[in-house]
Amino acid sequence: MTVTGWRSTHDLGLAVWFGGALMGAVAVNRAGEAEEAASTEGVAANGWALWAPVNAAAIAAHLAGGAAMLADNAPRVAAQKGVMATTVAKLAVTAAALAATAYSGVLGSKVKLAASHKPSHREKAERHPIDLDSARRQLKMAQWAVPALTGTLVVLNAWQGEQQRPAEQAGGIVERARRMAGLVS
Repeated sequence: MTVTGWRSTHDLGLAVWFGGALMGAVAVNRAGEAEEAASTEGVAANGWALWAPVNAAAIAAHLAGGAAMLADNAPRVAAQKGVMATTVAKLAVTAAALAATAYSGVLGSKVKLAASHKPSHREKAERHPIDLDSARRQLKMAQWAVPALTGTLVVLNAWQGEQQRPAEQAGGIVERARRMAGLVS
């Protein structure tokens, strides 16, 4: 695949991850509120379960595209002033977004089981008891963390795009070379 193809894969994957997380936090989690309170978690959990394969594919596309772009841009990352810092920041935020996504999924499953009236769900929930109110609060925070973190990745992508402008590249590479040569402290 071309660099443009990988960049598109990377960006579209992130767009789906961000958009799905934001839509879920805004709408899916409230979808059950129109129903009786006991079904709220079930309705939301079912919506998230239907979305999970699409979300996983989007995250995989984002990561694969990012890895290919990083491999292609490795010389620029090493040589251009400021690019290493944004790359490290982006990797750290990506790791946090992955962790928040996984944590949300685990909490969502636990809340669904604990709030369910189905005997099979209740049995599973009894094997791994949770404080339902605490888990609901944690889930709400975790589910808002995902769009916040993926939104931050969108901003970091824009920043890295600006770093690829020819004037930024030339000035950054020259400055880095001068420092490495010991001409400037």
